[in-house]
Amino acid sequence: MSIDSERLGPLLHIRPGTAPRVAIISASYGAGHNSASREISRALGEAGCDVEIFDFVDLMPWRLGHGLKVGYKMQLQVSPDSWGTTMSLVMPGRPLHKPFNQLLRLSTRNLTEAMRGADLVISTHPFCSQVIGHLRASGQLAVPAVTYLTDAAVPAMWINPGMDLNLAIHEVAAREARMLGGNAAVVQPLVPPGAAYVPGRVFPDPLADLDLEGPRALVTGGSLGAGALEQTARDILEHSDMTPVVLCATDPCLKRRLERIPGVVALGWRTDVRALMATSDCVVQNAGGFTSLEALASGTPVITYRSISGHGAANSANLDRAGLIPWARDEVELAKHLEVAAESPRFNRLALGVPDIVQLLTDSYDETAVA
Repeated sequence: MSIDSERLGPLLHIRPGTAPRVAIISASYGAGHNSASREISRALGEAGCDVEIFDFVDLMPWRLGHGLKVGYKMQLQVSPDSWGTTMSLVMPGRPLHKPFNQLLRLSTRNLTEAMRGADLVISTHPFCSQVIGHLRASGQLAVPAVTYLTDAAVPAMWINPGMDLNLAIHEVAAREARMLGGNAAVVQPLVPPGAAYVPGRVFPDPLADLDLEGPRALVTGGSLGAGALEQTARDILEHSDMTPVVLCATDPCLKRRLERIPGVVALGWRTDVRALMATSDCVVQNAGGFTSLEALASGTPVITYRSISGHGAANSANLDRAGLIPWARDEVELAKHLEVAAESPRFNRLALGVPDIVQLLTDSYDETAVA
């Protein structure tokens, strides 16, 4: 348990016969934030809480949230490397930070209504945390508010000093949150039930009909298929004996381009990603998002390559620094890591030995029981 969470004490009280209400404020700018929200809801619901998830996109008036979402998706698909520049312009201390926060605060009325009657509020997106933290600091929100940091790195936009606690998936991210003025604790990363590697469990091959031979590398750019996935596939073909299997997600144009490259398997939106990971020899990712956590839990070796700029590069650096996912900076390093991955043992690579989210929020984690 971290010093920060110990000092705060329990933020959630679960007693027999009661069902404390928890409001989770997500934002569907990328699927990872909603995925984390669903897992938080599942864990707290199983513990006896009454949980409801709200999408910040819908809480913004005049469909502003939807406009931001369309712009975000278009930018990542057309010019993913520009996203880092965009985010840097709205960070604390930059000229656009104050007007952007004022834009986000237009959600205050709908957000306040969503949080009404809650015993605890949890944010899974930096936009939400900025508004909720402001309401908490100004006395307009009387109950504890927590940020679940879905990213492996913590840009300043994530942290608002009004939030009671920030939950990080590893100590490197927790230290960054503290340096930015927030309280922070390390929590077990949340992944769907059954995602964790189980020795001896065998998944049917989802690509059995393709009669693929030799090792495979599953390539992902998250729910939008963002980043230089086409060049990544070409590099894997050129510098290894692996077949690149690319998750194009919601980008049909990318899928059509990849289908024209001999030796590449291009897949659209899939609901069997867990089986695809289990039947691949490694996962190659570029953003360090929720898919990366699932890959780490699956036991399949994971490599970062051609990371997208901004939060993707920051996540990749922290995952490398934390010893979770190595970052191949060029084709030579990619070839080396692919060779190592093909021989690596399978095991759950996520951090254990830290409290899960229920234990942390209720201050019920027993460190002496971990051995």
